[in-house]
Amino acid sequence: MNTRGRVTLRRWAPLALMAIALTVSGACAAKTRQLVPGGTTQPDKFLFDKGTEALGEKHWLTAREFFKQVVENYTQSPYRPDAKLGLGDTYLGEDTAASLVLAQNEYREFLSFYPTNRRADYAQFKLGMAHFLQMHGPERDQTETRAAVREFETFVERYPNSSLMPEAKQKLRESRDRLSESNYRVGLFYFRIHWYPGAIDRFKSLLHDDPEYTGRDAVYYYLAESLMRSQRQAEALPYYERLVREFEQSEYLQDAQKRIAELKPQVLGKPSSTR
Repeated sequence: MNTRGRVTLRRWAPLALMAIALTVSGACAAKTRQLVPGGTTQPDKFLFDKGTEALGEKHWLTAREFFKQVVENYTQSPYRPDAKLGLGDTYLGEDTAASLVLAQNEYREFLSFYPTNRRADYAQFKLGMAHFLQMHGPERDQTETRAAVREFETFVERYPNSSLMPEAKQKLRESRDRLSESNYRVGLFYFRIHWYPGAIDRFKSLLHDDPEYTGRDAVYYYLAESLMRSQRQAEALPYYERLVREFEQSEYLQDAQKRIAELKPQVLGKPSSTR
């Protein structure tokens, strides 16, 4: 191409880009006109209300289309923040691997654009749920579980007066339990192959990281048993005692009581530790 041709292309390029932008803008406007009846005085409200109605009926794609029109074409609308959340909710409701990633994006963008919005707590909670719904079983990769824990912890820290706090704490507990269950299974595997140092380290780490783990009665028991089999009876006794003290019902309760009766005379007067 000669120099004159390149100059001509450079001269026409901005006009071509402008034409493309106008075409896209015109297409969006035409689509909006199709969704909004003629004579509607508040098209943004109309679109938002229709999206909310479709969302309530779990028509995810329909709701998404209405919310997108508000977000993309009415940037100054007071309904835009809620429409942004509505978009996230359609992806969350769809509940597929791909849609949950898109939901995370919508909620993160909301928190970035509207950090002081009255519904920021809702966005943070739903961000946690977008990870929560992708958590795997305790025997599989726990990346999403860790992400859920992180987002729910952020919620608890930032929004102490939110009406969503009870539900957020419940989901945080479930997420932590899943992560701790994964660690417990590793410790139990070490116990079963008689590698007691590995089991002791894993169980102690679990109790340090998650002292409120719902299944910690099993952790107490197998940690104490691992210590017993490592000839560390004085260290084992307090864990049996904690099991009996903290759990009125447990499949390990009777065995723990027998161990306490056996060990107390042996370690009486000897210092013990629950490091």
